[in-house]
Amino acid sequence: VGEFTPFRWHGLAVDTDAFDAAGEGTVRKLRLDGLHTEIGLGGLSRGAWEIRQARAQRVEVAIDATAKTIGLPPLSEQVVETEAPRLAKKKSWLPRDFELGGLEVGELVVRADLDQGPLTASGIRIGVKPDAAKGSYRVELLGGTIQPPPDTLPELRLDHARLRYQNDTVFLTSATLEALSAARLNVVGEWDRKSSLFSLEGDISQLKCSEILDEDWAKRVTGDLNVDFSVGNHSGKPQARGKIAILQGSLRALPVLDVLAAYADSSRFRTLTLSQADAKWTWEKDLTVFDEIELASEGLMRIEGRLEIRGEQLDGNFRIGLVPGTLAAVPGVETHVFAPGERGMIWAPLRLTGTRDKPKEDFTERLILAAGMRILETLPETSEAVLNLTRTLIGEDSSKVLDRGAELIEKSGLNPSDVSGILNSLLGGGGLQAPSPKKDLE
Repeated sequence: VGEFTPFRWHGLAVDTDAFDAAGEGTVRKLRLDGLHTEIGLGGLSRGAWEIRQARAQRVEVAIDATAKTIGLPPLSEQVVETEAPRLAKKKSWLPRDFELGGLEVGELVVRADLDQGPLTASGIRIGVKPDAAKGSYRVELLGGTIQPPPDTLPELRLDHARLRYQNDTVFLTSATLEALSAARLNVVGEWDRKSSLFSLEGDISQLKCSEILDEDWAKRVTGDLNVDFSVGNHSGKPQARGKIAILQGSLRALPVLDVLAAYADSSRFRTLTLSQADAKWTWEKDLTVFDEIELASEGLMRIEGRLEIRGEQLDGNFRIGLVPGTLAAVPGVETHVFAPGERGMIWAPLRLTGTRDKPKEDFTERLILAAGMRILETLPETSEAVLNLTRTLIGEDSSKVLDRGAELIEKSGLNPSDVSGILNSLLGGGGLQAPSPKKDLE
């Protein structure tokens, strides 16, 4: 149901201060302020009202697009269903169609309730012109801001969007938006009004990792993200997929890298400069998958694998590749943990579990196991060097790590008393006492 304020006519031009409408469908509220309309008579012979030009200073729309409104007709259809029987009885000679010559909106304000939360848009200017086909229009949106639902996307600044409407389908032919400090989004797509099916594709560039990661991860990952994406709901639910790459990136303060730095006795692992960092990705509700992950630091290491993030839970399988000789500071580790493979590198598996806040990996345990086995083989020559590196590696959380290391070593069939002595030393119970040659012979 809608209502105009009083009209003020000037020949075939009319002004009114406002139009208000409300409904129970998807469009819950529509308000137009400062309306000016110029009417022509040329369309009467064609059975249509001719609106040469229309302007509105401000248009405010409230939309409920949540699942609970599915099946209810939109506001315009509700009015048609109510009025059609009455009009049909009168068979009026008045035109039933409209021909719009142009429309300008000084400011569009949208408030939409989505399943993911509220979306708002404001400050957008609109221009509408008829297209070649009957009933089709071209629309241009300029400026303004869009605030997506919380915990989805940052605020978007609209540069422009160009659309075409025809046969109940909206085609987004071009759109450019900006976000955060320098991120740029380009997107095209289409939406069918009757079925509510949509598809979008585009790319995001110059998106800084530090601006989208939480405070802890922002300290660990640097670089600019480039993302290609396609989004749609033709499967019955929203899904997305694409590719992601980090340009001029680096990794630092990651537990795995600290492990390697300690055992390699090299600071090169503490801040890893990335020569390659890319992956394919897919998303649907509560599940994000990164596949064909490839991280590389030229001349040093590679990480390849797959990661699933379901809510807060992590499930990943990776391979770590190192240049041979990287871990030569601890003899035997490379042969016990790694195996020769492609690219002339040595490779070892890594399993990642836990949560995004508290990830867990099994690589450290295998390094401790390998170092422990090598200690038993070479005592006393290499023991102190390995122990010092391991102390550096595990820090204050040594007891938990070493308990797992002890289990692994014991499962390997080594002498429990020797294992006990090694672990006591690792835990800081004094320097390892090298056995005497006589005891070794015994």
